[in-house]
Order: sequence, then C-alpha cells, then structure tokens
Amino acid sequence: MVNPPLTGMPHSNQSSRVQVPPLENGDRLSRHEFERRYQAMPHLKKAELIEGVVYVPSPSRFRSHAQPHARLMTWLGVYQASTHGVELGDNPTVRLDLDNEPQPDAVLLIDRRAGGRSRLSEDDYIEGAPELIAEIAASSAAYDLHDKKRAYRRNSIQEYLVWQIFENKLDWFELRESEYVPLAANANGAIQSRVFPGLWLAVPALLECDMARVLAVLQEGMNSKEYAEFVKQLSEPLS
Repeated sequence: MVNPPLTGMPHSNQSSRVQVPPLENGDRLSRHEFERRYQAMPHLKKAELIEGVVYVPSPSRFRSHAQPHARLMTWLGVYQASTHGVELGDNPTVRLDLDNEPQPDAVLLIDRRAGGRSRLSEDDYIEGAPELIAEIAASSAAYDLHDKKRAYRRNSIQEYLVWQIFENKLDWFELRESEYVPLAANANGAIQSRVFPGLWLAVPALLECDMARVLAVLQEGMNSKEYAEFVKQLSEPLS
C-alpha cells in the first residue's frame, strides 16, 4: 500500500539562498523551471502548470470551494477507506508530462501493484495518469473545462469529474476512444463509475448538500456484486 500523496511542492532550504524569480499567473515555463520556482516559494500552497502556462489560484473561499471540496473528499474517502488497493489524494502534485503539472482537488488511483497506471516518484509525487481526477470549478468558463481538460484527455485520465459551483452543475466524463464522453445518470440521478465499480454518486443529493443521501447511495454501490468482484480483483497478485 502506497502512502497518500503530499500536498503542494517540496520547499528546500537551499533554494531560499538562491535568487529565483517568483511564479506568476501566465508565466510560460518548462516543468523543470516551474518546479524550481515553486520550491523557492514556501508560502505558496497551490500552483499548476497547464499546457506550459502557470496558474496560481486565489485563496479558497468557504462556500464556493472549501465546503464543496470537503463534501467531495468525504464521498471519495468513504469509498477509499473500504477499498484496499485504492488510494486517495487531496491536492497532490501530479507530473503528467513535460508541459503539465496540475494539483487537482482530488485524485483516486489504483495502487500500481494492483495494476494502477500511475506511480509514486522517489520524491513522493504522482507520475503518470491517476485513474480519476476531481476538480471544483467556479463555472464552465474555468480552465478546468478547457486547457486542463484537454491535458487530462491527452494523458489518458480515465475519468474526470468537475463540480461547477456557480452553475450548480456536475459533469463526470469517461475517456472513450480518446475523447471525453459524459457518464449518464440512472433514473434516480446517480452516476456510476466505470473504472471504480461501486463508486456511485447521487448527483442531485450532492448539489443539494444532502450528504446523508450521498453516502447512502454510495453504500448501495459498495453492496453491489460488481464492487465485490472489484475488491477481489485488487487483492489478487498480478501475473
């Protein structure tokens, strides 16, 4: 079992002795230079490199980010706690490719020893494509649904969930034939993950902040035959 990814980038004492330019929104940098500048800014808790461009978000507001983020993490955390071989990360840095190093709100990944697609580097960062990424976005105009979405698609993130707060809307995409296709909800408004069997989300309940219903529907998914087969599969050694 791997350790949960860390939040943010490492900050070395040595880097503070060297004059390094700060990260600024809109900077166009290589991934190496992005990491060098991030390491030299110990006060900075979140920055992303998307398609070679730096994004430094504003501080998180409570109702428009922190609260929905906590609800999303509660839902994912309950699933992960019961699913040996699946790991959950909160705001981990992900080295996707040479032009993209995002810091998603949440990632759910399968342990590499159980067949997962990503790995942890020697300095404890995710490298490669986690199976699922979730983001909290202000609206559909946010870069989460444009440049970042394209980068995730190109790097084969299998599922991508975006909660658009001001529009009170949630999209859950599945990678199918190199394109993102929305996962359809069932008659009860629940979406079921294709990559993580049993990970069911009652979207109307989440949007209405009814976490009791969200967790009840999740438990229904974790009581399913498909979930039991998935857990068994994760416990079997790779051939």
